[in-house]
Amino acid sequence: MVKALFFDIDGTLVSFRTHAIPDSAVDAVRTAKEKGIEIFISTGRPPLLISNIGQIERYVDGYVSTNGAYCYVGNEEIYLKTIPEKDVETLVNEGEKNGFTYLMVGLDEIAVFHPSDIYRDYFCELLNIDVVRTDCNPADFLRKPILQMTAFFDVDTEKKMMTCLPGSISSRWNPYFTDITASEADKGKGMLAMASRRGFLPEEVMAFGDGGNDIPIIKAAGTGIAMGDGNKSLKEVADYVTAPLDEDGVAYALRHYGII
Repeated sequence: MVKALFFDIDGTLVSFRTHAIPDSAVDAVRTAKEKGIEIFISTGRPPLLISNIGQIERYVDGYVSTNGAYCYVGNEEIYLKTIPEKDVETLVNEGEKNGFTYLMVGLDEIAVFHPSDIYRDYFCELLNIDVVRTDCNPADFLRKPILQMTAFFDVDTEKKMMTCLPGSISSRWNPYFTDITASEADKGKGMLAMASRRGFLPEEVMAFGDGGNDIPIIKAAGTGIAMGDGNKSLKEVADYVTAPLDEDGVAYALRHYGII
């Protein structure tokens, strides 16, 4: 029996093409909620950037945000894991030395350093985001709690960089950048913390995703759903591959399992 649904946002609920949630997905979420199923968001976005789910926000019971680094229900903190200070310092030093674009996500502020055309085209435009600060000094972030660092480098550089960040893990869902969080933070761990606090079992969870950062929650949930146009590696570990989001993929999967 499914008691909770966890949805990634970008590419799973919100279309990259329209920057909106398809009507079929809105109706499906509402119907599931009316049947007593709890609704959760599981996203790489930090709370400050969760600005595109207004169509279903009233149905949402809680959030696994920032790739699981910060999970909450209303004003109640459920789970919080910040990146070790040494790892933050290492990435900042490398970013300043090599000039690659990187974002620093704190508890109440987000800043980008060395913004590039790739950052503007494949982050801002793709995610419809324009609220990241560009006027900060990276030194200002070195002694603050950091939930996530998003670094714009290729896979080979990522592999080398992560050997220098022993307290962190990398979750790539886009070929141009990767999200780095504390090693104790991923969407799967966030879901488990939420399930423990809310009183349901992991096997009573159905989780939806489309990217590599969704793999932990897809594997941890009782039922893992990959979107039809999602990441190949994610599809390989999912229990079911539904249609693409823009082809009513959310509703299709929920009907397939008899949820709606």
